[in-house]
Amino acid sequence: MFLSDLKVGSTAKIKKINGEGAVKRRIMDMGITKGTEVFVRKVAPLGDPIELNIRGYELSIRKMDAVLIEVE
Repeated sequence: MFLSDLKVGSTAKIKKINGEGAVKRRIMDMGITKGTEVFVRKVAPLGDPIELNIRGYELSIRKMDAVLIEVE
């Protein structure tokens, strides 16, 4: 399952970050790393962006980045 598949109000644990180079580095710099718990707070009406609570702060992430993040 991917981060983009989660519904509002659900919690998951980061399993793996797909992608390479700068894209993967940028995602990891935002605090999205393996083993971190993430809570889906809101999703915009058209599905992009997705607002998350992670590591005690709120983060908005594009759907094209969310499909690279595997969760369990």
